[in-house]
Amino acid sequence: MKLVSAIIKPFKLDDVREAISEVGVEGLTVSEVKGFGRQKGHTELYRGAEYQVDFLPKVKLEVAVNDDVVQRLVEAITQAAHTGKIGDGKIFVFDLEQAVRIRTGEQDVEAI
Repeated sequence: MKLVSAIIKPFKLDDVREAISEVGVEGLTVSEVKGFGRQKGHTELYRGAEYQVDFLPKVKLEVAVNDDVVQRLVEAITQAAHTGKIGDGKIFVFDLEQAVRIRTGEQDVEAI
């Protein structure tokens, strides 16, 4: 099992969710996060004063999947989140040792 974690632009969330569904993945966790990479933030104007915004709003997706789905999932997220501009995001894939569905006690692949 793998845990796929993706950081994407917020306005791409619906496109990515649809792409994930087409791959056959049924569930995901979404968190609103802030961060920066090569973008290094930007300046904004508020009430006539210019200020630096260091952390940009992003969306973090976490999806637990079986090993045979990982590559298709990564490709689907990559295609759906791509804009070609800096700040499109990153995808990380982690080994997932155990998963337990609390309601039923199912474990591992049955739990995801």
